[in-house]
Amino acid sequence: MPKILIAEDNNDINNMILRYLKGEGFECVQAFSGTEVLLYIQNSAFDIIILDLMLPGMSGEELLQKIKPDITTPIIVLSAKDGLDSKVNTLLWGADDYMTKPFELEELLARITVQLRKSSHNAQSSDTLQYKQLCLNKQNHTVTINRMELSFTKQEFKILELLLTNPERVFSKQEIYDYAWEDFYIGEDKTVNVHISNIRKKLKAVTDEEYIDTVWGIGFRLAK
Repeated sequence: MPKILIAEDNNDINNMILRYLKGEGFECVQAFSGTEVLLYIQNSAFDIIILDLMLPGMSGEELLQKIKPDITTPIIVLSAKDGLDSKVNTLLWGADDYMTKPFELEELLARITVQLRKSSHNAQSSDTLQYKQLCLNKQNHTVTINRMELSFTKQEFKILELLLTNPERVFSKQEIYDYAWEDFYIGEDKTVNVHISNIRKKLKAVTDEEYIDTVWGIGFRLAK
């Protein structure tokens, strides 16, 4: 189920989008200020961000320039600003699409669908996943760091592959176990922890840079 962050300070508009998208099968989270948006994306992962430009706390323009260099999540700007300069600058700062108010919910849904399709295509189009100096090749089943090849077990490789598919996202231990072992999670905290520890030790042997962060009470993600 795609997860969407709705960043809009107008309660009526935010709630209208929420009801419509939930009715279409999406999971939605509401944010009403720029600082709220920043908090959410630092602690969770989203498939789409719908971003109003005129947010209190931190404007949409400021948010774009702050977060876009570090995330690949598609951002659809939704704004009453219809000037050409605003549209051009917003797209140059990293927005993936721009809609002006008033708008039709059906068109918003269509634009969301397009961005999700693009994200899915980009994720599946390459056998190589890379983050900083770490490079994983799914086809050859190899992992290199600074061009030095490392040896990982099947589960360790799958864990790294999962983390690399979405560097900004925090993956729960259940998600990691389900993916790496292709089995249902039955509270195997120790198993996941041991494999994460082994990955860290192998990376530590060739680099001083941290690659995996623990998010206490939630799971793991790639270190920023």
